[in-house]
Amino acid sequence: MPEFPPVDEQMAILMRGVEFGDDQTRTNMEAELRLRIEESRESGRPMRVYCGFDPTSSDLHLGHTVPLRKLRQFQELGHTVIFLIGTFTGTIGDPSDKESARTQQSLEEAMDNARGFTQQAHRVLDREKTVIDYNHRWLGELDFGGVIRLASHFTVQQFLARDNFSNRHAKGEPIWLHEFFYALMQGYDAIMLDTDVQIGGTDQLFNLMAGRTLMSARGMRPQVVLTFPILVGTDGHMRMSKSTGNHIGIDEAPGVIFTKVVNLPDHTFQNFSELVTRWSQEEIDGMVAQMDSGELEPQAAKRALAKEIVSIFHGEKRAEQAAVDAVRMHEGAAPSDAPQFRLSEEMNLLELMSASGLVRSKGEARRLIQQGGVRLNGEAVSDGVLTLVEPNGGESILQVGKKRFLRVVSTE
Repeated sequence: MPEFPPVDEQMAILMRGVEFGDDQTRTNMEAELRLRIEESRESGRPMRVYCGFDPTSSDLHLGHTVPLRKLRQFQELGHTVIFLIGTFTGTIGDPSDKESARTQQSLEEAMDNARGFTQQAHRVLDREKTVIDYNHRWLGELDFGGVIRLASHFTVQQFLARDNFSNRHAKGEPIWLHEFFYALMQGYDAIMLDTDVQIGGTDQLFNLMAGRTLMSARGMRPQVVLTFPILVGTDGHMRMSKSTGNHIGIDEAPGVIFTKVVNLPDHTFQNFSELVTRWSQEEIDGMVAQMDSGELEPQAAKRALAKEIVSIFHGEKRAEQAAVDAVRMHEGAAPSDAPQFRLSEEMNLLELMSASGLVRSKGEARRLIQQGGVRLNGEAVSDGVLTLVEPNGGESILQVGKKRFLRVVSTE
């Protein structure tokens, strides 16, 4: 029989960072979680815990790691973790945080994205202790009668009370019927996985509670739900999302991650520190207090934050190098991991930028040059056709914007 840590120890770890938005929900869920942990210790049966992730892209960003890190804590405490990939729900699109309908994708596209998604998730989760599942296995088998029976447990008013739907309704914007089905499908996931605990973001509370409703209707014991704050994006206001371009990918180059974190608005420091670092709450509170008093410069605090985040995903050595590279990039020099392009013949700048993959087309290259966003060896370029780069036996540095660098190396 496995031995689990004491109840109070588990509760302290698992409830850290939990946020519901109202005290009564927190009190209820905390009491239910404690009871489940006590029963788990008595029976020796691990709790079944899951979180679902829709593979809307093939990459994970820092926002995804918030629930992943909580899943890892459950694993380390001896419980069974299910990483559920929404290969069916991903074809519908979750409207929870959307002011418009999300673009749908095919099952084939979802499965393609899921492959890279899963590999990156194992950078946080214990590969040997993680159960991977796909919800198209059961949602794809539901017939129309089954959908009607699920829908019979909810009212239209319950859905329209949600902020994202009520705002669109008030503006006269369309709310597509299939968007209502998402909560039903997520609730059905909980039934099929027979889970003790489901975790997600605060924006997911309605969907998670739908699982409790449907489990109760089936005569099952309703799952405990734990929700966590949303990580803001690099803009400092909107939720981090690849679709809005305000994300920090966990697979991005260390120097890119470091630079994006350092360039975050100052007010995001506490949000990022509490959700994506290994720092204790005491350390975070101390740094925030020092920033408020002026004892710690915000830029210095964000550099420490950037180093910590890079270290989590790329290791301490590469985090140190990223800090050095960030200074180099600020001064206009290329970072140590900048890609190389070997030049064998004379090329104008438009040709070089296109051939190297630095831009998608010569048209894009021309626009960037016209906007003043291109530098060659530190000098702003004004004409891509007339600027030539020759194979001279040395190295030239091409910079596009603040973060894209290319080492142009002669093959002669």
